[in-house]
Formats: sequence, structure tokens, C-alpha cells
Amino acid sequence: MPIDATKVESPGWWLQRLGKKMLDERADSLDEDGETEPGLDTLRKYAEGKAPLPTVPGLDPREVAEWMKDARTNWTSLVLDSPVERLGVDGFRFGSSGGESVKADEDANRIWRENHMKADSGLVHYGAISSRRAFVLVERDDNGRPRLTHETPRQVAVEHAQGSRRELAAGLKLWRDDWTGDTRAKLWLPDREYDFVTKTDAPTFSGRAASLRNWDAFQLPNSTDGESVNALDVVPLVPFINRRNRRLAGFAEHEDVLRIQNRINLSLINLIAAMKYGAFRQRWAAGLEVDEDPVTGAKIQPFQLDIRKLWTTDDAEVKFGEFSATDLAPYVRAVESAVQDLAAITRTPPHYIIGSVVNVSGDALKAAETGLVAKVKDRQDELGEGWEAVMRLAFRVLGDTKKAEAWDLETVWRDPESRTVSELADAAVKKASAGVPWRQRMEDMGYTPAQIARMEIDRASDSMNALPATDPQPVSLQAKRDAKQPTDQPVIGRGNVPNAA
Repeated sequence: MPIDATKVESPGWWLQRLGKKMLDERADSLDEDGETEPGLDTLRKYAEGKAPLPTVPGLDPREVAEWMKDARTNWTSLVLDSPVERLGVDGFRFGSSGGESVKADEDANRIWRENHMKADSGLVHYGAISSRRAFVLVERDDNGRPRLTHETPRQVAVEHAQGSRRELAAGLKLWRDDWTGDTRAKLWLPDREYDFVTKTDAPTFSGRAASLRNWDAFQLPNSTDGESVNALDVVPLVPFINRRNRRLAGFAEHEDVLRIQNRINLSLINLIAAMKYGAFRQRWAAGLEVDEDPVTGAKIQPFQLDIRKLWTTDDAEVKFGEFSATDLAPYVRAVESAVQDLAAITRTPPHYIIGSVVNVSGDALKAAETGLVAKVKDRQDELGEGWEAVMRLAFRVLGDTKKAEAWDLETVWRDPESRTVSELADAAVKKASAGVPWRQRMEDMGYTPAQIARMEIDRASDSMNALPATDPQPVSLQAKRDAKQPTDQPVIGRGNVPNAA
């Protein structure tokens, strides 16, 4: 069934609006000040170490491209990986409103594990940090259980309700079906869902925005199969937006150091050019007669550069000399200076950059990681809100309204700081003396909820094994006293005095 894109807030209108928004964001654009704003394609290239080739005067671009294979050093990957490797979700914790807190925690952790999110959550974190934002789609699988899938902004676009930064008015996923060759789209509205399909290649998946007429190729399969009721009553997409304080739509972690990466690449290319053409001493000869090729007339090189050969001539007027080699130290310092700027702006610890640390105390290393730890904790606050929204949607799929509306749900993050086992143990002992419960102490020591649950069982078992063995036939205390008295002697007690005679 053909779609109508002229009516505002109709399915066709949302398809065209969100689809164009998604495709536009892939390519570079100009901001309000006329500066080039990188698109998703550019951000991905830098993240993968495929920055554009620098322009070096006097050098063939093909030669520069060949050198870049060896000169390319992807510092932006370090900027992205260093916070991601410290963003680990250990589980979820409910307060009193979620029902029985321990049971609710177990239900949330089951949803997390059965969707393989221990591994896939890293995809979400890396996607948000490297591409400004990522998404998690919450659906109901064939068994009625929640299904969580990671989605990228290259295939998904959302629109917030007017006047709200949290509530979604619509969400769209657009992708190419490799099995059939069709271009498919799925639109979610709070009350309805729509599936679109087209047999053509439109809209285009490269370059700037697709032509508006290309969206006319999309159509609903038919009036019944293409439209269905949204049982969740909300758009089932949860955005994970990175650095919302820089830009509401998200700001990539390496977005403000792209030019520094360009500077590093240019310095490395210049270094390789200096090494290739100027690092070795160039020799010269004055007053030397050079023979010519009788056929071509070209000068014949009289000497060949060889470490095993010595240049000699019978002409006493000939003089030999050599030029000084190019000093490579300034090129190396230029690279180091740019790397230090990159580390300072992104708050990447210096020992991550240098790669070797000598005679540095543990306290100094911990102090050097202060900026990175603070950055990771800030990202935990942003991303934690997204995971809690995902879990509430998952419980909505299960029909558990109480947990779906529990606003005291919180994400349990792995400690981003580097701590030794002795530090954690000492802190646990001090917290125990202060009255901190055992379970909280175990969480502070870095154990996961699954490990703590198993430890509780083992702890109870150890307590039972530590109890003393009981007598299978208990004897009264009076019987034990009587057994100690001789049978032929009277028992002396009150009112029972032996006869003096």
C-alpha cells in the first residue's frame, strides 16, 4: 500500500523525516559558524585509524598513501578504548518499591544474562562513545521474554516529544535486507508499529541526504500486515547519549581531537620523508669528469653507494665531500607534543601514552588516573540512566508493572579505579566495624551479584559446619553429677548430715 508523506505525523511523514535525519548525519556538514562538523562516517574512519591522508608539498600523493600504511598511529583508538574498558555493568539493584529487593535483583540479572549483555553492553558503550550515541531495542521474543539488541545511529533515528528530552515521539530503523535485497524500515509510535519495504535501492545509503522522491518507493506490504498495535505503549528504543552536556544530540569522545590526530599524521609523514631523503649523509664530488652513454647521452654514475667500497680517482683536482644529515629530533618532538595535547584534552593518563614507566610510585600512578576515573564516573551517570530505562521496559514486556515503574532501580557499575586486593580488604574490615552490612561490603570489594549470591550460600554452609557436634543421647546435668559420686557414700546436701558416730 503506498504511503502518504504529506500529512504531518502520519506514518509516511515520520518515515521521511526520520529517514532523512538518519542519512544526513552520516556525512559531514557545516555548523552555525561555518565550521565543518564531522559526520558518522568520518568519526568511524578516525576510530578505525583511517584518517584522511595529509598533503605534503613536493611528494606524490600515491607515495604518501604508501607511507601512511607504516606511519599511521591510531591514537584516537586509545582515547576511545581507555574509558570503555572501565565501563563494566555488574548488575542491577532495586529498592523497596521493586517488591522483594533480592528477588527483583535476580530477575533483572536474569534478563541481563539471557540477552548476553555482559558482552553486548560493551558494544553499546563503545557505540555511544565513538558515534555520539547508541540504542537498545527492547522487544518480546517468541517465548514472551524480553529481547535486548544493540542498534547503531547509522540505522536508527528517534524524535523526542516536543518540550521533552526523555520521552520519545517516534523511532525508526532503516536497513538493507541482505537475504532478499530489499530495503526495509520499521517505525515505532507510542500506539502503533509499521513495517515498510521497497524493492528498489532507494533511498541511497551513501553521500548526503537521499532525494525526497526516493521515499515514495517505500510502501506498506498491505493494510493489515504492515501495521500492528504497540503493546508496550511507548517507543521501545532507549538512546544512550554520550556527553549530552556538549551537544544534546551527543558528542563523540574523540570528536574534539580529530585535528590533533591530523597533526600527528602530518608530523609522522614528514619524519618518514626526512628519514628517506635526508637522514643519510649525501656525498658530492667537485671537478670530476663524468662519462656519457654513447647511445642515450645520459650521464654515467661513476660511483655507487656501498658500505664496502671506497671512492678514489687519479685526478688530483677532484674533491669529495658530504652534506650533513637531517636532524630527526625536531620531528620526533613535534609528534610527542601533539600526543601530549591529545592526552591532556581527553584526560588520558600519561602512562597510557608513554607506554613505559620507571621509578614511579603507585600513588603517583593513581593520581595520574584521576582525570580518567572522573570522566568514567561521569559517563556511568549518563549511561546508567539508559540501562535502567532498558530494564524498566523489559519488565513492561513481562507485564510486571511494579518493577516497570520502580524509580529506585539503579545500575551496579564495576569500580573504575585501580585498587589492590589489600586496599579492598582493609576497607572492608573498617566498614564492618562501622556497621556496614556484609552484602554491601562484598559489593564494594568488586564481587558481582552472582558471586555474592553464591558466597552467601557458602557462608551459611560454613557456619553450619563450624557448629560443635551434639551428643546423640543427651544426659541431664543431674545425672552427670550423680555419676561422679561413689555409689557407697551418701550424698551430702542440705538436711543430710552424716552421723558422727
